[in-house]
Amino acid sequence: MIEAHALIKRYGDRRAVDELSFIVKPGQVTGFLGPNGAGKSTTMRMIVGLDRPTAGTVTVAGRPYREHTAPLCQVGALLEATAVHRGRTARNHLLALAQTHGISSRRVDEVLGLVGLADVARRRAGGFSLGMGQRLGIAAALLGDPAVVILDEPVNGLDPDGVRWLRDLLKGLATEGRTVLVSSHLMSEMAVTAEHLVIIGRGRLLADTTVSDLIDRVGVGSVLVRSPNGADLRDLLVRHGAEVTGVEPGLFQAAGLDAATIGDLALAGGLAVHELTPRRASLEDAYLELTREAVEYR
Repeated sequence: MIEAHALIKRYGDRRAVDELSFIVKPGQVTGFLGPNGAGKSTTMRMIVGLDRPTAGTVTVAGRPYREHTAPLCQVGALLEATAVHRGRTARNHLLALAQTHGISSRRVDEVLGLVGLADVARRRAGGFSLGMGQRLGIAAALLGDPAVVILDEPVNGLDPDGVRWLRDLLKGLATEGRTVLVSSHLMSEMAVTAEHLVIIGRGRLLADTTVSDLIDRVGVGSVLVRSPNGADLRDLLVRHGAEVTGVEPGLFQAAGLDAATIGDLALAGGLAVHELTPRRASLEDAYLELTREAVEYR
């Protein structure tokens, strides 16, 4: 379990993290989301002791990361995929890490196979693609068979097959009872991978909730409307505050009004309606609505 309490990190007069508190529980994948500059990477660095909080505390399994006698066996982290010695082979990179904790070479070969790098284990990491570098970083995170796994943007550089592999891996780790914290900007992937979300903006907590509950806050994203009186109905809905996007003649998406209201307006206006199909908001819709005022770089 990861527990952050009233975390603050200042750089000069700027608060990168501002009174941030949350808990990441075992047995589920927790997505760590927020706009660029929100403080996600800084928070992750504080969790693993690379940055010291200005104030507040963060613990892993009840104690600060630096107090664990074998941290690789407690917390596995990927914060920067390119943080490898480019002249070392993939296997030697992992061996160097393993020797700091008395981890066997058998485990090194095991995690290389797990991430799909067994065939290139003796190639130098400097020649790896971004996706291969991500796989090597994930292998390093899993090397100590840790109870807690922290990954910062692990999908970057992965092809579709790699994305699906990572999704299954994360779910599998959570099923085993591990604590899994993953940051990502890919809302479509978080929607099918994460069960819980911690969302921050400008260093502050915006939401600590499940994916479904966050989406339910937004409700219906839009309504697909089909009408032989498309132009007239479109104008009517716009006058009542709807945002209308055309799909094809007589068919459009209307946001800002629910299906019942659209139907009532059409009836009152004497306009025929052949279809009203509500579209539930996506995680991306809900996330953008929640973080609208927290986006620092537009």
